[in-house]
Amino acid sequence: MPIHNEAKKGEIAKTVLMPGDPLRAKYIAENFLEDYKLVNKVRGIYAYTGIYKGKEISVMASGMGMPSIGIYSYELYDYYEVENIIRIGTCGVFDEKVGLLDIILVDNAYNEGNFAYNYDDQKINWASASRELNSIIEKTAVEKGIKYVKANIACTECFDPYQPNRAKGYVSRLPKDAGIVGTEMESFALYYIASKFSKKATCLLSVVDTNYSNKNNDKVISPEDRQNSLNDMIRLALESTLKV
Repeated sequence: MPIHNEAKKGEIAKTVLMPGDPLRAKYIAENFLEDYKLVNKVRGIYAYTGIYKGKEISVMASGMGMPSIGIYSYELYDYYEVENIIRIGTCGVFDEKVGLLDIILVDNAYNEGNFAYNYDDQKINWASASRELNSIIEKTAVEKGIKYVKANIACTECFDPYQPNRAKGYVSRLPKDAGIVGTEMESFALYYIASKFSKKATCLLSVVDTNYSNKNNDKVISPEDRQNSLNDMIRLALESTLKV
């Protein structure tokens, strides 16, 4: 039995949507799934399995940061034999071409830390999404008329709004011309763990803060707009799972 998950074998679907927040997992189950069941609540990390348009889907929180998502994705791939994980989260951007409420499909994740080295002695800074999952999501987005931006992301170990001298420090150290548009805190670990099990993973992100103002001169968004943007991202992920 895994240490951090009380679900019985067979209670987790082959495809898992993974928000960071346990309450967002609960929200997705209650608003998008039928016949859902709470299958894990260890440490308050909720996991639900239910039906979306006839297909069994699980939704499980990851918590915040690479160590947390590294633990949960490892157990899902290893013990529960999960095949696909789609992270659905939020991010901040520092590229003026990407705006508030945009949905980012993460192609590659960059991390300047030591997650890979800690895990299995590999000095690696880039990890990639499943090309197959990304292709399915891109086709689904076109079919459903959901706009998205495909880009690379920096996966940080500190919440970047709290970093002193962020622009002159961390952001200035990122590889130039690498297509990195913003930051979040989980994708690299998810992609790296997936690669070690020869499984599939990708990441969809809703932009909730930016260094640049939008056409309404906003740098933050209202709770209502934030939820609507997240709903579009959730629908895109769920509709994509029907083709996996």
